[in-house]
Amino acid sequence: MKILNPIIPVSRPNCQASSWKNLLKTAINDPFKLLQKVSVDPQVLDFQLSEKSSFATRVPQPFIDKIEQGNPRDPLLLQVLASAQEDTAVTNYSNDPLQENQTQQPGLLHKYKGRLLLILASACAVNCRYCFRRHFPYQDKMASGTQLENALEYIASNQTISEVILSGGDPLMLGDESLKALSKRLAEIPHLKRLRIHTRLPIVIPQRITQELCEILGNTPLDCSMVLHINHANEIDRLLIDAVTQLRQAGVTILNQSVLLKGINDSVEVLNNLSESMFSAGILPYYLHILDKVSGAAHFDTPLETAKGLIAQMRHDLPGYLVPRLAIEEPGLAAKTIIA
Repeated sequence: MKILNPIIPVSRPNCQASSWKNLLKTAINDPFKLLQKVSVDPQVLDFQLSEKSSFATRVPQPFIDKIEQGNPRDPLLLQVLASAQEDTAVTNYSNDPLQENQTQQPGLLHKYKGRLLLILASACAVNCRYCFRRHFPYQDKMASGTQLENALEYIASNQTISEVILSGGDPLMLGDESLKALSKRLAEIPHLKRLRIHTRLPIVIPQRITQELCEILGNTPLDCSMVLHINHANEIDRLLIDAVTQLRQAGVTILNQSVLLKGINDSVEVLNNLSESMFSAGILPYYLHILDKVSGAAHFDTPLETAKGLIAQMRHDLPGYLVPRLAIEEPGLAAKTIIA
């Protein structure tokens, strides 16, 4: 039985279910409008905008509010602004760098022993330009309807699976009722022990963390964790801290995985500040990922030796629990490769 934390006071975000959906609907989908919102002239950018990318722009207002006005090099802006560099083909970069499209059963990825990933949503609240699933064929590979039923049958029949990971897209794009029904079905499978959710929604729309969602995750008999995706300390604001507090009070363990991105977080000062800021917000560093070589994202890549040097310096500067594991995911292997 999970023990709730009665000590930390909750300051609930003002907006709940209806408003997070409205914020999603009103997300900016044009890079020029995005620049206008943050008072940046396209002429002062270090690159040209992409006007033909098949990977659409999508940025909701709560994330825009975190971007510094008038700063063309803002690290949050650069994560979501479509650059013409995306349109250039680069050797060794592909549409499916992790060979996920080859999965035999739609809706699930069973790559690692003991855990399985459910693809529950075809979209995210924000389209990060370095996304390794930016070309993923969600229309054929998503767990919904019959495909979800088949995936649940597979989980129930395979007693080696102890953890289910909800992913997408972003699984929190599903409504609370859908997540409640799914968590109930999973909890009825005797050999399951853990439920994990990979999401960026609490960062880009913190209002998504509703009271009902916290109750759903707090009431499941499965040990529940949520892995956020924060790349820079500027993504952490009061609303996110309040959302994390709610989740922790419900008994949810909060972790974070980042991607090492050139020009955004590829300095020890930025990474140290990220780890310190996350810990103050109740979030533990988990992974720092080497960029997956997906077509359209080569301009974010950071040399491996640079990454190793950054982690070494972080170990010098910080206590061990604040240093994420530097990892790379390679297709066909039984686990992530830990670099440092």
